[in-house]
This record gives sequence, C-alpha cells and structure tokens, in this order.
Amino acid sequence: MESSIKESLQKSMSYHSFKELVSTLLAEGKSTGTQQTETLLNYSLLSDRRMKRLDKTLKLATETKEKLQENTKDLLFLVLMESWCGDGAQTLPILHKMAEENNSIELKIALRDENDDLMQKFLTNGGKAIPKLIVIDKNNLEVLANWGPRPSVATKMVNEYKTQHGKLDASFKKDLQVWYNKDKGKSTEKDILDMLQRINKIVKVV
Repeated sequence: MESSIKESLQKSMSYHSFKELVSTLLAEGKSTGTQQTETLLNYSLLSDRRMKRLDKTLKLATETKEKLQENTKDLLFLVLMESWCGDGAQTLPILHKMAEENNSIELKIALRDENDDLMQKFLTNGGKAIPKLIVIDKNNLEVLANWGPRPSVATKMVNEYKTQHGKLDASFKKDLQVWYNKDKGKSTEKDILDMLQRINKIVKVV
C-alpha cells in the first residue's frame, strides 16, 4: 500500500494545477484519462464549467470552518479523479475549500487512469468509481480513512434507484445533479467533518 501511495503522490498535483491541466487539454479537444471519446470530452467541458461556478459560489458554513480547526493531524487528502467525472466536479471544489481552512490538511489530485495500482485498492462495489478521497497521515503515509465517490445521502439515493430500476439512467442522473445544486455541498461538508472527527478520536486514543 505504501509504495502505491508514494508513487501516486509523486504524480499528484495541486487543485489549481489540476484545473490548469484540464483547461489545457480541453483547449486541445481532449479530456484526462486513457480513453478519448466525444462523450467524455463533453462531460469534461460540463464538469469544468461546474467547478468554475462552484469555486465562485460555494461558501463553507461558519460551523464547518470552526470544526475544521479541531483537526490536529497533518493530513494528505489524496483524491483520485478524472476531468469527466460529474460527481467529482460537484465535490472537489468543496474539498479544496475545506483544505484551505486548515494548514494541516493538504489536498492533492491524482489521475485515476495513471494510478491504477492505488485505485484497485479502493474499489467501490468492485468498480473504479471516482472521486475517491484517501486520507493519509502525512508523517508516515498511513491510510486513515477513505471517502467517495459521493456524499452518503447521494449514495443512498443511487443505491435505492438501482434496487428499483436495475441501473442509473439519464433521468436519475439529471435528478442527482438537481440534488447537488440544492444541497450546495452541505452533505459533503458533513461527511468530511464526521470523518475527521473519527480520525482525531483515533489519534487521541493512540
């Protein structure tokens, strides 16, 4: 595990560098990832617009900012991501803003297709679903937690729809984006805060 993390960290980039990479590729008519299709390009264009909008409009709750200061551990937030990922476009800007609130948290982005060895260790129901946040102790590279590919509320929505309909269709995906827009990142904030609370309790016990 540690070797996979080290390798992925060497290839990782900052949030701003990821956005710059995406913009450069889009100007060339490309997305990130090993597959290049018109569909993925269109998803990448849509996700890029969403992220830019959220960077401008998202605001963390005052309570969230206060609770983030309770984290006392030097952490790496390593996110496996690709430019075409719709869920990532909704949650990555929130993770970025949360990391900015605490100097002990550093956010890094690693491309999924370039880091398959690490991705294989964090599959969701056997699939390479992203975004996948891996929370790592910066001092010893121990994995403390992981999260993703969606907020817990959205995950419940997805699971219930799959149970009823067998798979996700265009109608549900549209409804999910509507939910994201109404939620304004609050479910993601709560999930991450709950996770940090569990991590810091573990740290204090040790």
